[in-house]
Amino acid sequence: MTSVGVVTPFWLDRPPGEALDIAVAADETGFGALWIGEMATFDAFALATAAGLRTSRIPLRIGPLAAGVRSPVALALGLSTVAETTGRSCSLALGASSPRIVTQWHGQPWEPVRRMRQTVRDTRAILNGERVAGFRLRHPLAGTPISVAAFGPAMTRVAVQEGDEVVLNLVSAAHVADVRRRAGELPLAVWVPAALDPGPDTLRQLRSQLAVYLAPPGYGEMFTALGHGSLVDQARAGRPRAELAADIPTGLVEAVGAIGSADDVARRVGEYFAAGADHVGLVPATAEDPAGRRLLGTLAPLLPTRHR
Repeated sequence: MTSVGVVTPFWLDRPPGEALDIAVAADETGFGALWIGEMATFDAFALATAAGLRTSRIPLRIGPLAAGVRSPVALALGLSTVAETTGRSCSLALGASSPRIVTQWHGQPWEPVRRMRQTVRDTRAILNGERVAGFRLRHPLAGTPISVAAFGPAMTRVAVQEGDEVVLNLVSAAHVADVRRRAGELPLAVWVPAALDPGPDTLRQLRSQLAVYLAPPGYGEMFTALGHGSLVDQARAGRPRAELAADIPTGLVEAVGAIGSADDVARRVGEYFAAGADHVGLVPATAEDPAGRRLLGTLAPLLPTRHR
């Protein structure tokens, strides 16, 4: 069964509190999940608690959070806090993140594959009520799904072996199809930037996000395969992000997003499902559509949005 959820984005050109407005809009329009990640604004568990208290029914999917930053005990305590204080269905997603975030921001070693594998195993055991390293969670959340964000083959293998779902972000439908072949029957979720009839400010917002992903391994190769290798080379050579963003063509935004009329966006979501996705998380652009209300309200009747 396919479903569509909503991702709380952290646009640098928008007020931080808009994340809560997006949560309310997603809940009111009946979307099947609210994804709450983490960057440089809020602690994800704190934001999820606030979102749960502001909404009435939407399930909360916390993450992907960097597996190398919090211990399994901290992850289990955070998830338990959200579940107990909001009374809401919660799940957890973990990702490798990046060396900058893990080592520079948080002072932890960069061992993505080993750390992911052990973190998923230990966190799952704690959530199921087992004692790990002398710790036992007072209120277990047995059976809580743990998703793994993956891009390259190594992390995809970890996701298949240890996770309950593979999560992809900012990818083409062709990349989804490739991961679908490698993931077998494991559920597959993909985050897709979305905008209804985008104007210049919205396209600028989306291009700025894309510019961040031009250089990293895996993403750069995907964008090169899409015909934009020159931009990737420039990003890896150190060209400023603002300059790169200005040169990103609309076609590249369309290749990894869902933009245009309501029918265009719905059709694009359908292409991700056809490529093998089980769940699409819409990342609403909000530069010209505060909290994505127009996007979400228009699309809800056209998509499989209801809770599973």
